[in-house]
Amino acid sequence: MAMRELASGLKFPEGPIAMEDGSIVLVEIARGTLSRVTTAGKIQVIATLGGGPNGAAVGPDGAVYVCNNGGFEWHKAGGLLIPGHKPKDYAGGRIERVDLATGKFDVLYTHCEGRALCGPNDIVFDKQGGFYFTDLGKSDGATRDVSALYYAKADGSKIVRLLDQLLSSNGVGLSPDEKTVYYAGTLDGRLWSAPITKPGKLG
Repeated sequence: MAMRELASGLKFPEGPIAMEDGSIVLVEIARGTLSRVTTAGKIQVIATLGGGPNGAAVGPDGAVYVCNNGGFEWHKAGGLLIPGHKPKDYAGGRIERVDLATGKFDVLYTHCEGRALCGPNDIVFDKQGGFYFTDLGKSDGATRDVSALYYAKADGSKIVRLLDQLLSSNGVGLSPDEKTVYYAGTLDGRLWSAPITKPGKLG
């Protein structure tokens, strides 16, 4: 398979979204931005979010919804940029909505049922316009937060914790019929699944 480089110099890119115009919208975690790579390979910053923008997805309103993990301490090793523990300026995790046309962004969620989001990681929308997202948690070098799986509405009106006390829930996806949610466990090296009885409700 032939491959070609579209752009270089991205600072820990993740969460790529293929857009209708052929460009790619993605996050740069270490740069703290939501960025666009044009078909010509030019990098354009859409919004400077700060923290650690991670997973991203286009919502039902055409805006991009970002899982912001709050940031990392960064280290260089062997020419690579490596994420570490939470940084000194860590202020918690959050879910953000970004208007692609203006770059304006709003924070939708910082807490669920009185507990702060620690490290929102990845996101997937269902056909009803709600979204599932994982929270990997954070580590300070001595302790590590428990991980969780959430469901929320795009208008900021509802967020629920579906699964708790997980080890390291990371990527998340839905089956084509949306009757199953899948999430990856990074530290345990497993792919997990759970049955969905209705949007935002697990069996």
